Amino acid sequence: MPPIKRTKFKLSHEQLLEMYYWLKFMRAFDERLSAMVKQGKVRSGVYTGIGQEAIIVGTCFGLRKEDWICPLHRDMGAFFMKGVSAREMMGQMLAKSTGMSKGRDSALHSGVNELGIFGNTSMLGANLPVAVGLGLTFKMEQVDNLVVAYFGEGASNTGDCHEAMNMAGVNKLPILFICENNQYAYSVPSEKSFAIDDVADRAEGYGFDGVAINGNDVLAVYQTVQGAMQRARSGEGPTLIECKTYRWHGHSEHDKAFYRTQEEVAMWKSRDPITTFHTYLAGLNILSDEHVAEIEGRIKTIIDDAVEFAMDSPDPDPEDAITDLYA
Repeated sequence: MPPIKRTKFKLSHEQLLEMYYWLKFMRAFDERLSAMVKQGKVRSGVYTGIGQEAIIVGTCFGLRKEDWICPLHRDMGAFFMKGVSAREMMGQMLAKSTGMSKGRDSALHSGVNELGIFGNTSMLGANLPVAVGLGLTFKMEQVDNLVVAYFGEGASNTGDCHEAMNMAGVNKLPILFICENNQYAYSVPSEKSFAIDDVADRAEGYGFDGVAINGNDVLAVYQTVQGAMQRARSGEGPTLIECKTYRWHGHSEHDKAFYRTQEEVAMWKSRDPITTFHTYLAGLNILSDEHVAEIEGRIKTIIDDAVEFAMDSPDPDPEDAITDLYA
């Protein structure tokens, strides 16, 4: 199989600052939710993506409205980049009538068809066959839209993943399979569930390209994804992109993650995707202290407003529980 072709995709200073904004926004929103869980204000399960933000920004930056995403429980940032407001998401997490599903469930299971967001299931990996269905639809309709399907390294060991990738490879479907390898499937470390170093190696068995990259480098993710998008839109089929990363918190906010060592967590925190990108932009004189203060102030205003809005929003009426049902 020929190697993946490398192409540099140029970004303006404004686009780089926008990337930085999204990284900071996702981190701040997750941190606020984490604090609100401890305060007993959140009615939903919270699975933060703290430490993994570069994957979402790098994969969603430049997506079209017509493209679909199939996010995981840790991919709340993808909802924001696809158009969900902070108010709506906070309402969702507090189970208010103003949330995406009007108080029915957490962000994990929520989708927004109008924005091209498919709601995930608790059985991780089970969204990949749906992504294949979306990709097959695009191919049958002869449009150049694509699907970004997220999954973890643990989910890659399930039958759903195998069947989805096999069908995508056979039919050359426009799908980007994004493996968020954060080293643990809940508490199971990668070395206990893999006999190989890279999940990306499995792509060869399905007949398409696979590559393992630094998932904490937003520009590495962006560049790799843009090339894969270009190939997908031109009919060359899917790509498996494995992003090596690490979740700073436990599997969820109620998981203390005693199965990890302090040394391991500290080592990965030293590879913080936001700090790394900050240093890069500052070195190019693109990011100043004034920029950072303005961005952080804007983010705090948006999140404060979202919290106030959600807290003041009405709870759903019990009668509404039997609406929006389909046979």
